[in-house]
Amino acid sequence: MKLAVDAMGGDHAPGAVVEGVLAVAKEYADLHILLVGQEEQIRACLPPGAELSRIDIIPAADIIKSDDEPVRAVRRKKDSSLVVAAELVKSGRADGLLSAGNTGALMAAGLLIVGRMEEIERPALASVWPCLNGKSVLVLDVGANMDATSENLAQYAVMGSIYSRIVMGLPSPRVGLLNIGTEDNKGNHLTKETFPLLAAREDLNFIGNIEARDVLQGVCDVLVCDGFAGNNLLKGVEGTVLGMFGELRQVFTSSLLTKLAALALKPALRKFRDRYDYREQGGAPLLGLKGAVIKAHGSSNARAIQTAIRQAYKYMEGNAIAEITRSTRGD
Repeated sequence: MKLAVDAMGGDHAPGAVVEGVLAVAKEYADLHILLVGQEEQIRACLPPGAELSRIDIIPAADIIKSDDEPVRAVRRKKDSSLVVAAELVKSGRADGLLSAGNTGALMAAGLLIVGRMEEIERPALASVWPCLNGKSVLVLDVGANMDATSENLAQYAVMGSIYSRIVMGLPSPRVGLLNIGTEDNKGNHLTKETFPLLAAREDLNFIGNIEARDVLQGVCDVLVCDGFAGNNLLKGVEGTVLGMFGELRQVFTSSLLTKLAALALKPALRKFRDRYDYREQGGAPLLGLKGAVIKAHGSSNARAIQTAIRQAYKYMEGNAIAEITRSTRGD
């Protein structure tokens, strides 16, 4: 298996990307990594005597920056690390692509270069969220498409279920539909149309409508929604978590007594913090493309890159794309 990695994407590139690649390359004997980017900078990040037997450096002179307009950058910056990496997937020289760079540009490169599966009308951006019960939920779509049809959501459900089973190791993922109530007839026109489509599929473990307040309780393994609702839900959860941590910090530093309490609780608080650390969650897969395309967090350090590559490896090793193709065709 070959994975193309955008060495120049992300806030801490190329150093963190190179460090993460070197660490994870030791774990998989059958994984070959193509590090794409400015060769001189990449080599400057390599420690003396670094093992490169399963790592190739693919030169790319340009960089797509975080503030570049996504589609224009993909079309004009043909020698950028992201575009060159996507071309490697399109040509069959790589099975997947990982980048911590510009999210919009990665989605554009995925659609315009890697290409979507013929059976999939619209790819979906998925995100893995830690739940309060110690498990995780895969939420899709979280922003690839602001508008979606019921058929699109049905395809999201199939792709999410297969990905959850193969990559996250769940034998029969519970699929839920984001809605304003749990009753079968709740919701807007889109969710009312989608519900019977999901209920009719024998290949889905569909458990019905899920309210937003219950998502982090771990009531389902895959949550299906359109990109507008999913992105709003994502940002709402992010804002709540950031606010909670900010309030806790103020409370525990407000007096000598609370500082002593914080010291006593430090191991438990660190465990809680690590549970919700994005570096441990991997990246966000763009499902529905012909290759395994993974978006790592823009602030990824070496550990986060390492985790995201492990995720990409499972995606490719499990042959999830072929299974999605079979399921959406109805084979």
